[in-house]
Amino acid sequence: MRIAVGGIHTECSTYSPVLMTREDFRVLRGDELLTSDYFSFLNGADLEHVPLLHARAVPGGPVSREAYEGFKSEFLDRLRAALPIDGLYLAMHGAMNVDGMDDAEGDWIAAARDVVGADCPVAASYDLHGNVSQPIIDALDIFAGYRTAPHIDTRETMIRAWSMLVDAIRSGLTPGIAWAPIPVLLPGECTSTEDEPAKSIYLKLPDIDKREGVLDANMMVGYVWADEPRATACAVVTATNRDAAYHVAEELALAYWNAREDFEFGPVTGPLAEMLDLAEKTTTAPIILADSADNPTGGGVGDRADVLRALLKRGFTDALIAGITDRPSVEACFAAGEGCHVALTIGGSLDPSSTPVSVEALVQRLDDPGPSSDRQAVVSISGVTVVLAAKRRPYHNIADFTRLGLDPKAVRLLVVKSGYLSPELAPIANPNLMALTEGVVNQHIAGLDCNRRQRPMFPFDRNFDFRPHVHYSARWKE
Repeated sequence: MRIAVGGIHTECSTYSPVLMTREDFRVLRGDELLTSDYFSFLNGADLEHVPLLHARAVPGGPVSREAYEGFKSEFLDRLRAALPIDGLYLAMHGAMNVDGMDDAEGDWIAAARDVVGADCPVAASYDLHGNVSQPIIDALDIFAGYRTAPHIDTRETMIRAWSMLVDAIRSGLTPGIAWAPIPVLLPGECTSTEDEPAKSIYLKLPDIDKREGVLDANMMVGYVWADEPRATACAVVTATNRDAAYHVAEELALAYWNAREDFEFGPVTGPLAEMLDLAEKTTTAPIILADSADNPTGGGVGDRADVLRALLKRGFTDALIAGITDRPSVEACFAAGEGCHVALTIGGSLDPSSTPVSVEALVQRLDDPGPSSDRQAVVSISGVTVVLAAKRRPYHNIADFTRLGLDPKAVRLLVVKSGYLSPELAPIANPNLMALTEGVVNQHIAGLDCNRRQRPMFPFDRNFDFRPHVHYSARWKE
C-alpha cells in the first residue's frame, strides 16, 4: 500500500501587519520528511510512505500569497508524481490565513483531492484551534483533532488520523465525516483542556469514540484572531454510520454551547499593572508572567517591549524576559561584543504600532548557531535580563534557556510571551500570572474588529438562540 504524506501547518492572526514569507517556514521535502522526528510514527511492514512536502511555521500574521502558492504548487507537483497511491495523509493546523483568501486549508485540501481523484481516501489531522469549513469537510474522508491545550497530544492525534486511513485502505471501507458549527468563538486561554468546562468535555471524547459506528469525535475551539467567515467552534465526527455521527455531532455542539458562559481564564489574570503589583508582593519564586497579547505561538508578533518598560519604570530587579524579537538590536549586540555596553532601542522592529524603549545594555552572551536569522543575544538592563531574538520565536522549553546559560527557576520573575504556559514551564511557576497586554492576539476579544466574521457569534453577540445543524461531507453518500 502506498500512502502519500504532506501538508502545511501554521496559525495566522489577521490582526497582524506582518506577513509570513517562505523564509518563516521549516520545510521538509522528500526523505527529510520520513527521517524527521515529527513523522517518525510512519511505519508498517506492508506500507510504503511517499513523502511529499510539509511546511510548518511558528504562528504569525497572514501568509503571503507568493509563499502559499509556491508551497502548494510544489506539493501538488510531488503528489502528481507519486501517483498511483492508495491514500493521502495531510498534517495540517487549520488556522492558516493567506493574503487575499478566506479558506486556505479548503483550497489546499480541495486541490489535493482533485489530483488524487474521488476513490482515494484522504485523512487530515488538525489543531483544535483550527477553523473548519464545508469545503474542507467535503474533500476529506477522515478527520482527527488535538484534544489537549496546551498541546501534548500532537503525535497521538497524527497517529489517530493515520491509523484510520490505514484501516480504511486495508478494509476497503471508507468512513465519512459529519460536523456541526457552533456560534461560539473564544481564546484558547479561556478554553484550556486543563480547566473546566473544557476539561470535562474533552475527557469524554475517547469514550464517545467507542460508540457503535463512531471512529473519532472532535471538539474544535476555532481561532478567534482570524476575522474570516469560517472562524467558529464546531463538532467534527469521523464515523461509519451516518446516524451515529449525527447524534454525536449534535450532542457535542449542544454541550459546548450550553457551557459557553462558564469558560474563563485558568491562571490569575488581569491588566499588566495589576499583575506586576501582585508580583511585587509575592515572596515565592519563580513567578512566571505571561505577556499574552504578544504570544508568537498564538500568532503574536513578539516584538513588544511593554513589559520591559513597565519593569524598568518600577525598578523591578531579578527579572528575566524571554524574549523580544528585534533583529536590529541583536545585530547591534553582535557588533559590540560580549562584555560591552551598547545603546539599544528595543521593540517595535516589526509592528509599527508597538512602542520601543531606549536603553543602555550590557551584552552578557551571544548565541550564533549559524544563520544570522537564528542569532540571539542576552543583555542586562538595570537588573533585568532580556533575551533578544533575530527572528520571531517562543521561549517555552527549558532547553531554550539552558542553551543561553540561563536558569528559569533561579530568577524572581520570568516573563514569557505566552498565553497558558507550556507543559515545561507550567510545573515550575510559583505562581503563574497572565497579563492582559496589548498586541495582535489581544485577549480583550470583545473589542476585536469583526468585519468578516459570521454573526451572531458568542461572545460578540449574546441574545440569540442556537440549535445545532449537522452537515455531512459531500463524499458521504446516503
